[in-house]
Amino acid sequence: MSRGSTEPDSACPGETCSDVTPETDATLCPQSRSVGSKVALVTLKALLSPSALRRLDGRAYRFCPDSDCEVAYFDSSADSVFRKRDLLIRVGLKETEDPIPICYCFDVAVADLRKEIQTQGTTAIPLMIAAEVRAGHCACEVRNPQGSCCLGNVSRALGTIESEVRATAS
Repeated sequence: MSRGSTEPDSACPGETCSDVTPETDATLCPQSRSVGSKVALVTLKALLSPSALRRLDGRAYRFCPDSDCEVAYFDSSADSVFRKRDLLIRVGLKETEDPIPICYCFDVAVADLRKEIQTQGTTAIPLMIAAEVRAGHCACEVRNPQGSCCLGNVSRALGTIESEVRATAS
C-alpha cells in the first residue's frame, strides 16, 4: 500500500496492510509489530516466487519471526511486504502442520526430530547439522528463510519435543 493510501496494492491483494510512515520504526513488521531480523537480498532472491521476485524493490529487508503473522519479509522504507504465499518454500517458524521444515540445508523437519526422540529416546540430528556447518556444507543465508543458521531453531524444537515426550510418558 502506498503511504497514506487506504487501498491495498499488489503486495497485499484483498487485504489491508498497515500504513508505514516515516515515524514507524523500520525494524517492526508492519502487520504484527514484531521486531524483524535483517535478511540479505540473496535470501529473498532465492526464495521468492517468480511473480513476487518481480516486485522486489527494497534494499533493507527484515524477516518477521511472529508465527501468527503471514508477513515473511518487509522493508518499511520501500513499503515492500512479502507474505508466506510469496515464497517457494514453507516457512518453518510460521507453520503448524507437518511437514514443518527446520533445517533447509540438510532437509530436516520437526517430525524427523520427533520420530528419533520417540523411537530412540535421543537424536543425533543436531550433531549432524553442527558437523555439516563446521565442514562448510551449509547454505543457510540462501536456503533458510531467516537467512541464518538453523541450529538455534533446532535446539528450541528439540527442547519442546523432549518436554512433550516426557509429559506423555508420565
